[in-house]
Amino acid sequence: MAQFFKAKPSRSKQLSSKLALDVTQLDHLGAGIAHHDGKIVFINGALPGETVSVQLTEQKKKFARAKLLKIQKVSAERVEAACPHFAQCGGCDLQHLNLDAQRTHKANTLVDLVAKFAQTQASEICQPLTDSPWHYRRRARLATWYDKSTKHISLGFRASSSSKVVEIQSCAVLAEPLSALIPELAFLLNQLSGKKALGHVELTEADNGNFAVLRVTKVLSDKDKARLVEFATKHQVIVLLQDDDGQCEHLNGAGELPYYGFDGSQVKLDFSPGNFIQVNGKVNQAMVNQAVAWLSPQAGERVLDLFCGIGNFSLPLAVNGAEVIGVEGVPAMVERARLNAKQSGLDNVSFYHADLSADLSKEPWLGKVDKMLIDPARAGAYESMQSLNKLKPKALVYVSCNPASLARDSEVILKQGYQLKKIGLIDMFPQTHHLESMALFELKN
Repeated sequence: MAQFFKAKPSRSKQLSSKLALDVTQLDHLGAGIAHHDGKIVFINGALPGETVSVQLTEQKKKFARAKLLKIQKVSAERVEAACPHFAQCGGCDLQHLNLDAQRTHKANTLVDLVAKFAQTQASEICQPLTDSPWHYRRRARLATWYDKSTKHISLGFRASSSSKVVEIQSCAVLAEPLSALIPELAFLLNQLSGKKALGHVELTEADNGNFAVLRVTKVLSDKDKARLVEFATKHQVIVLLQDDDGQCEHLNGAGELPYYGFDGSQVKLDFSPGNFIQVNGKVNQAMVNQAVAWLSPQAGERVLDLFCGIGNFSLPLAVNGAEVIGVEGVPAMVERARLNAKQSGLDNVSFYHADLSADLSKEPWLGKVDKMLIDPARAGAYESMQSLNKLKPKALVYVSCNPASLARDSEVILKQGYQLKKIGLIDMFPQTHHLESMALFELKN
């Protein structure tokens, strides 16, 4: 039985005395949950079944946050983090939990949140879509920080809830060729005379090669550019410089754009720096395949894809001849999606720009559709779902990167005459609390 020590009354930011607490579960953000003085206490790094020594760092009316000081009783599901930067880096937050337990936690979180907020359960809980838990990221944005006193530039990820840059030598979840670039790239950046003008660095592994995009606030000298070209040649990477306006200068590679495709499909998608793509290529392919299978679009059907991006779902949905309408809020991505459709030889898909958080009643594409897919950002699609009664698709696939938003939007969907048929975890981001999922809703007869 854990021993509890009475903390002195404290304000929100004052530290308490040490407490021993029993952790009962994880929240959907991966923090351990305990209870003290009638409040929920959130403890980053703690796992269910553990007794931990903590210090309260924040107290609110209904909850508190605490810093983990020591683990007195260790969970059987705790493992040693594989990455040497885990304790400082803010990129991953669940490496201390074994993989099976991570996936079980995420799947249960998904089902529980939907059941709680939408007051419903799916007819079928599907098997999670998974792949390798390591070196799965084909794209990452690394931060830089220039120390004026030492004139050293650090390259890495930001610490959790901090602007501090944690300098790293490798990344256990980044594609191995990209991870291997980090130390030599960091060394090179420190040789540049214009290193104070460097912002973030975006690394991408694409089907046509590896790319490094350096954000610059000032024009680099010819000597610096020559050093970057030498680095690019040595490491077989295409290097681009991106200015304040988002314009890119290719230092090598003759203006190539990175692209990815789908196995056994004619679909090929070019993308630019700043365009959203799913970072886990293999799981993305499985996710798209599942969405197409669930909707089963046929020639003669009209399919609407909201938040379509560069066409990740739209183009595969169009392959069998259905008329597909893709709608996206970022104009540059709409244009890129149109070009991707053209180069993939698909003339049965059209793309529109629209603010999907605004009134959609006058949009030219708004009208009855047979089937529908939505893949919104973390905020969800609450506003868009208000127009569902005008669209009346017989089947709707909702791809979500935030289970709380999916749970909230599910309630709106159900009230408009739909039932939840299938739901399942998509483990797009192993070693982190981030939870991708897919749900299938069908219109009641």
